[in-house]
Amino acid sequence: MLEAAGITVSFGRRRVFEEVTLGVRPGEVLGLAGPSGCGKSTLARVLALLLRPSAGTVSLDGQVVRGRRHRAPQRTSIGLIFQQPRLAVDPRFTLLEVITEPLRAARRPLARAHRLAEELGLTPELYGRRPHEVSDGQLQRACVARALALQPRYLICDEMTTMLDASTQALLVGRIEAYREEAGAGVLAISHDTELLERWSGGNVRAWDPNARPTWA
Repeated sequence: MLEAAGITVSFGRRRVFEEVTLGVRPGEVLGLAGPSGCGKSTLARVLALLLRPSAGTVSLDGQVVRGRRHRAPQRTSIGLIFQQPRLAVDPRFTLLEVITEPLRAARRPLARAHRLAEELGLTPELYGRRPHEVSDGQLQRACVARALALQPRYLICDEMTTMLDASTQALLVGRIEAYREEAGAGVLAISHDTELLERWSGGNVRAWDPNARPTWA
């Protein structure tokens, strides 16, 4: 299980949220719905081990993540797909370099990148293009491929389909569902679109009340 227990996040004197508890089990899709600004994206970064909380703990399959800089084996067990792909990639990278970035960092074979690109509908003529030369949908496909490159045990999808057309939404959700079924991965789907979350998670949705201290273990 990927679990956040009693998580509090503050930036200076501003407290984003406090004492949030949430758990994502292997093989399940958990939907998290809430209004803009309530802290959903911040929680996603904490769960992805990209942001250290002010208080509380994150556990991965029963092991508490400790230390200021999280260990690479734990970090690569979690994939994060951001809402805005153009802010999530190096603008100097080609689409293929976006996908191969984690494989190169982990010194893994690069062949998987081409297979993922094909599965996500990216044709070879797009591989050498940079972010400003492709659409938001094409760039987000590359970001999904990047998140799947290291075969994570958990995926966090933070508003990943916002402002994408219906066909691209369906393709991305479908590819992640296929990965979840074949790998037994746990998925946290975050969105303000409760209808999408209900369909995707089969009704397994938690609503974030910014005036409460949520516990969704």
